[in-house]
Amino acid sequence: MKQRNAYFVTQAAAIAAIYVVLTLLIDAFNLANGAIQVRISEALTILPFFTPAAIPGLFIGCLLSNFVIGAPIWDILFGSLATLLGAIGTYLLKKWKWMAPLPPILSNTLIIPFVLHYAYAFPGGIPFFMVTVGAGEVISCGILGTLLLFVLQKYRQIIFR
Repeated sequence: MKQRNAYFVTQAAAIAAIYVVLTLLIDAFNLANGAIQVRISEALTILPFFTPAAIPGLFIGCLLSNFVIGAPIWDILFGSLATLLGAIGTYLLKKWKWMAPLPPILSNTLIIPFVLHYAYAFPGGIPFFMVTVGAGEVISCGILGTLLLFVLQKYRQIIFR
């Protein structure tokens, strides 16, 4: 039992670390938390399809990423909540592979525009931010996440035993 718990914590920590590194990488191009964003680390939100350890890993990774890049407190809280909800949704839909990217796309498209409007006071309205964030999520979760899902599917028994 202890070995299983240690494996769970190790997986969650590794996922959190990878999320932070990918967010810092994309932040160098100012695409991590602006009105137009393609946070490639969000591709990892398909990982709950493989392991429940990804849920806390993604949440902690997003929380740490937002803190490190200097996001306002509302983005740290609600951005991390959006990722958490997306990860839980992906886990709940794990029987339907093609649906895996949908929960993070929806949660971020519905929550993050309010963060951009109220926490950052970016010019543009919430509907505009829904389009820009939604498009970024389709790229990161829908396209990159689905590609990642199919690549990892081949190694599922090795990586996510």
